[in-house]
Amino acid sequence: MRMEESAPRNPPVPPDGRPVVRVLGIPVYASASMLLLAILVTVVYGNYARAELGLRQPWAYLVGLGFVACLLGSVLLHELGHALTARHNGIGVRRITLELLSGWTEMDREAPTPRVDALVSLAGPAVSLVLGAVATGAAFALPEDTVLGQIAFQLAVSNVLVAVFNVLPGLPLDGGRALRAAMWALLKDRNRATVVAGYAGRALAFGTAVTVLVLFQFGLLTIFGMLFVLLVTMTLWHGAGQSIRLGRMTGRFPLIDLGVLARPLLSVPAGTPLGEAQRRRSEDPRPDVMLGVTDSAGSLTALVDPVAAERVPVDRRPWVSVESVARSRDALTSLPVGLTGEQVVRALQAHPGAQYLVTAGEDVIGVLRVADVAAVLEPRRAQRT
Repeated sequence: MRMEESAPRNPPVPPDGRPVVRVLGIPVYASASMLLLAILVTVVYGNYARAELGLRQPWAYLVGLGFVACLLGSVLLHELGHALTARHNGIGVRRITLELLSGWTEMDREAPTPRVDALVSLAGPAVSLVLGAVATGAAFALPEDTVLGQIAFQLAVSNVLVAVFNVLPGLPLDGGRALRAAMWALLKDRNRATVVAGYAGRALAFGTAVTVLVLFQFGLLTIFGMLFVLLVTMTLWHGAGQSIRLGRMTGRFPLIDLGVLARPLLSVPAGTPLGEAQRRRSEDPRPDVMLGVTDSAGSLTALVDPVAAERVPVDRRPWVSVESVARSRDALTSLPVGLTGEQVVRALQAHPGAQYLVTAGEDVIGVLRVADVAAVLEPRRAQRT
């Protein structure tokens, strides 16, 4: 189970799956993969119920379906632990997405303090632990060879395992978020804390993988069990890597300065041949000049798309008007020059595009390319490309 902070760390993304219900005002989605897993678990547990409890079809598979419903209920309650704690602390919740054995909660902003971050992170595992304790009590109270007794036992095991696994100290697990909160309080820097907790997640994944391989070599783990756990560790490694990357990127937000990143703009009248406009740009002493198109009154009406312009054959450029390879100003997002780095990233997430107009009042003072922002946030990747 994990939590997603929509912005600025992660952009709002289209929901994964379909909305199924609203719980306490929070939209709950079911992922597409959940259906396949639900069918698989229904069949496997139905066969188990038929073999161990002597149930006939279709009752055995109805029991399997009931077990799936209980699992989903456990996952939902786990995520509601995160969501309601976040909402109690003034953090909006966009949605909860359910998978069969996991889920995630998307929040609209980050926790304001390390304390709140820790509380929200640990609320989910705490709910799972309580559910595990309740199911354990039910398993002891019910006869072992009954349907209810078996379901209670399975729910006890699954909820306790979820609680224990999720409090392991490494991102993207809930325990990793709690570790980040502790490091945040110690280092006074959330971004550095995120990177530290991300590396802890990678160390956790590596250690788990080594342990699983050793257990398999000694015959203490089946090949199916080994492959399953290795798949989990690969997911954990990837999630930890994403956390490290995002922590580093967020730490570079203050370096985004529109006044520095905006490329100068050279405007030419509508009807100017593309070849002539490019000649004027080549003679402009300013670096990285972008081409704009103005009307008869001298107002900017469009911005030349460099990619579209390069696609025009050289011998055709004297005969192609510059506005034919330009985008209308109305189709471009304007960014005031005084925005902070975080505000710029939010705006780019809300209005995806390749180019943006940088303005000072009513005046356009330059053009921002999204690639230039990416180069600031991830300089290593920009150097490789």
